[in-house]
Amino acid sequence: MSTQSFDPNNAQNLIEIEKQFAVKAVEHAQTYWNLLEKVPPRALKLTKLDDEIYEHTMSAFPEFNEDNHAHLVKLDEDWLKSDIGKKKWREFCQVYEKKVKDYNFGSLIRTDARQEYGEANTIFVTRIQFYAIEIARNRLGLNDGAHEIAKADAEKERLKKEKAAKKNGTS
Repeated sequence: MSTQSFDPNNAQNLIEIEKQFAVKAVEHAQTYWNLLEKVPPRALKLTKLDDEIYEHTMSAFPEFNEDNHAHLVKLDEDWLKSDIGKKKWREFCQVYEKKVKDYNFGSLIRTDARQEYGEANTIFVTRIQFYAIEIARNRLGLNDGAHEIAKADAEKERLKKEKAAKKNGTS
């Protein structure tokens, strides 16, 4: 295929490439959830640019500061996908093109910071959007509840494995 006639806006996704991106996005989400389990969110550092990303996020999106950060606690997917939302995020993301590796890779993010990852609570965003939102959530204490949920889930899993090991005669 000639790259001169390639139009990315009308390109069809190759199934195998889509699958690879999906696997990477799920692995990234699992890794982040494991981090939330082990590290108090306010102490979590996601990139070496966390301070810059946080300050830029909060200034570029003043709506995140309103109503006890309601727009960060519960993301509005319609707003993210609106023409205005897309324009603001596109401008925001471009700042990190040469600063953050894989800034435009796809990532899964929880729409509601008070809940864990799940089909009804997950949307697809770019990596820099993920960093921007999650760094802000962490700094503002909005992921403290998720930290407790993740710890409780890990403890349940540990007890389940322990019980299975005893049942099988190993401990």
